[in-house]
Amino acid sequence: MDARPVLKVAVVACMDARLDLHAALGLELGDCHTIRNAGGVVTDDVIRSLTISQRALGTRSVILVHHTGCGLESLTEDFRIELEEEVGQRPAWAVEAFRDVDQDVRQSMQRVRTSPFLLHADDVRGFVFDVTTGLLREIDPAR
Repeated sequence: MDARPVLKVAVVACMDARLDLHAALGLELGDCHTIRNAGGVVTDDVIRSLTISQRALGTRSVILVHHTGCGLESLTEDFRIELEEEVGQRPAWAVEAFRDVDQDVRQSMQRVRTSPFLLHADDVRGFVFDVTTGLLREIDPAR
């Protein structure tokens, strides 16, 4: 099997165990690259992975999938301070907590679209997966 995704798509999603991305998106093994982290946040490391996915492995579309009931909705940046108090060092990374999942998807879409490293940054779609119903809802980036 080739490392290049058949559908030339990269999916960025939350690491939440309730998300079966392939089933939700109707994908098979080999169709896409999958990049997962807490919240499905578009961080510098996600941009790094997307850049490699596009420039070295031929993907052209990006799909972002956040979800209802995300754990990042209940955290704040104080989490970093708590870690510092516990282990003696504050992490360099941001928690990227949020309160509005739709707005967070829009922010992630904007980060992808404005990255100078990514190709075809206009082919970006964002969704919210409802963990109760199993349905995807597309997010309008213009709102």
